[in-house]
Amino acid sequence: MVTLKGTLPSLLLGTLLTFTSGALGANPGLVVRITDQGLEYVAQEELLALQKKLHKVTLPNFDGDVRIKHFGSVDYGFHRRLNGSFDVKVKGITISVNLLLDSEPSGRPKVAVSSCSSHIHDVEVDISGDLGWLLNLFHNQIESRFRKALKSRICEIIQDSVTSELQPYLQTLPVTTKIDHLAGLDYSLMGAPQATDQTLDVMFKGEIFSRDDRSPVAFLAPVMNLPEEHSRMVYFAISNYAFNTASLVYHKAGFLNFTITDDMIPPDSNIRLNTKSFRAFVPRIARLYPNTNLELQGAVVSAPCLNFSPGNLSTAAQMEIEAFVLLPNSVKEPVFRLGVATNVSAMLTFNTSKITGFLEPEKIQVELKESKVGLFSVELLEALLNYYLLNNFYPKVNDKLAEGFPLPLLKKIQLYDPILQIHKDFLFLGTNVRYLRV
Repeated sequence: MVTLKGTLPSLLLGTLLTFTSGALGANPGLVVRITDQGLEYVAQEELLALQKKLHKVTLPNFDGDVRIKHFGSVDYGFHRRLNGSFDVKVKGITISVNLLLDSEPSGRPKVAVSSCSSHIHDVEVDISGDLGWLLNLFHNQIESRFRKALKSRICEIIQDSVTSELQPYLQTLPVTTKIDHLAGLDYSLMGAPQATDQTLDVMFKGEIFSRDDRSPVAFLAPVMNLPEEHSRMVYFAISNYAFNTASLVYHKAGFLNFTITDDMIPPDSNIRLNTKSFRAFVPRIARLYPNTNLELQGAVVSAPCLNFSPGNLSTAAQMEIEAFVLLPNSVKEPVFRLGVATNVSAMLTFNTSKITGFLEPEKIQVELKESKVGLFSVELLEALLNYYLLNNFYPKVNDKLAEGFPLPLLKKIQLYDPILQIHKDFLFLGTNVRYLRV
């Protein structure tokens, strides 16, 4: 049996701080900051793993000679074939490991051991059995040989663990993640981690892209000035770049376009989408197109930008809605065009492993932009459009936002006890981490 006593120092706390920084060509869209608490937690998990491996160390057979008072020079051999048992107590293990963490061309992390050394302060061997009393005469020599054997095995174990376990585990970090049939999320690393005395920052691209037609984004991610917070193990700084690239993708895909037909209007509405109903405020349309149905086609003019300011999230939607009369033979003839503007407040929440959102629009303002049937008041249409947007358009968008923005997590990692802050240009999520062994 091997018993470890004393505190084994952090295997990763010291090593992570030796990472060298890499050159960044652009600002990251997402930064993961691991605090000293988080590094200490990683170290404790690595300590448990190392202890289990040391318990399984197979010690070699060895022999030698020693001079004993009254006996002279005595040859001895220590072989596992002997009947009996022995306990080994190892005290004061100090390990120094340097790890090199970098990114592969694919954007995945890679890790290697650059150096390793260990020191064992003391080893005590207690031997029982038929020959235990005799072997105990040589305990100093046996303990010295044990110390040397264990010392050489420690770095072998660490090297093997990094190669066969840590590197494959880091490969579980997603580089790209599918969000849905339209969009994917790029989590490729943008360089080696940036280390200080108390934190380790890992930079990710954090860009949402079109799965059908990926093209360069016309704007850059902003510089994020992260606050000095250390109450949680890990912090995720998600810039508005991530959310606004998502807006580009869904806008380009037509997700924000909509069509309103009469069957979507509630039965008790004061206005129907037909020329007879429009006669009261657009007389000319009823004369030109008697008893004809209408259709409204709407689109958001440009991809909405989500604005981050301390404690506040907002956006503004600018829409254009064109009205068509539905003529025979499926012909649609344009008759007028509206401009619609509204301010929207946004709320973001954290749900297990994702950031989810919810939009709450204010009352819309409608303006007549162009008309082929004369000028008219848009007041009744404003009520109709407000009903549709509140009951159809925004619920559709909120359903998509509820699907969430997935965070870059390794397998078997659970986040808990979150705090959420809004800063200029970025969202700051702090959370503790639990590694699920089962």
